[in-house]
Amino acid sequence: MSGLPPIDEANRRIAQLRAEIARVVVGQSALVEGLLIGLLASGHVLVEGVPGLAKTTAVRTLAHVLGLGFRRIQFTPDLLPGDLIGTPIYVPDERAFRVRLGPIFAPVLLADEINRAPAKVQSALLEAMEERQVTIGEESHPLPAPFFVMATQNPVELDGTYPLPEAQVDRFLLKLVVPYPTAEEEAAIVARDAEPRPELAAVTDATGVRALQAAAAAVHVDRAVADYAVRLVRATRDPAAVGAKPRAVAALDGLPLIALGASPRASIYLVRAARARALLEGRGFVTPFDVKRCAPDVLRHRVVVSFEAEADGVRPEGVVEAVLAAVATP
Repeated sequence: MSGLPPIDEANRRIAQLRAEIARVVVGQSALVEGLLIGLLASGHVLVEGVPGLAKTTAVRTLAHVLGLGFRRIQFTPDLLPGDLIGTPIYVPDERAFRVRLGPIFAPVLLADEINRAPAKVQSALLEAMEERQVTIGEESHPLPAPFFVMATQNPVELDGTYPLPEAQVDRFLLKLVVPYPTAEEEAAIVARDAEPRPELAAVTDATGVRALQAAAAAVHVDRAVADYAVRLVRATRDPAAVGAKPRAVAALDGLPLIALGASPRASIYLVRAARARALLEGRGFVTPFDVKRCAPDVLRHRVVVSFEAEADGVRPEGVVEAVLAAVATP
């Protein structure tokens, strides 16, 4: 693919990607769709789920069918920034320092258990995700294009973890929560384990991925739909102003509900995600339903409820759900 592909050509390529991924990944349609939306929208994805739900398999398979390189980094408390981005090393024969690039220089990067890394490592990753470059010593080194990060965190284990700061979390386009598979899907997973792993075909390359991202960016968004996305985001800062009442708030009379609402970056990302989802659905325009479908994944990690609300059982997902119900759909 070269240049800006028409919608039908983009859809044909996306259908090929989905078919190849389905040869390895059983079920997990929401995870696969979220990864594709993140990729098409030129964003990054944070995935939360217990071990063993095919998170690594999904992103490795995606990298393979995209024809892109893949690296997996296991984040640990003793990880250093240099272990991630690289470091200058002295070459005796040349009597000079040369930069050894780290594993972050890969088009598709899996940051496994990102919340186990200390703040310095998280800051190094933050620059890479936002600026698409890293600084080693006094030199800046551009990252590959495309550059896609999927980070995972385990919602169960808390020992030895460092909560991600809001500035870091806000750089992720989506936060996906991966559930357990259904009984039928789990049976299919067990049956497939005894079969030889299929040989996957790369259905595109870096140039083709950039063209798909350009196609997603060109999807039309009507002003009324964009305004709807903005109203949803603004409502997360003051749900009461739009009449949004999350469940389990009976004991919060006169007490604050929201400690931190979604920022204007969330409005931008919500529209980007809706564009990518419209392209996945084979359309060249965004509908309010695209915005609604993307809103939980775009907003759940950007809403911080107050201490009183959290103690009363209110969760960010509940706030987003209430906002979606309260804000009028165009």
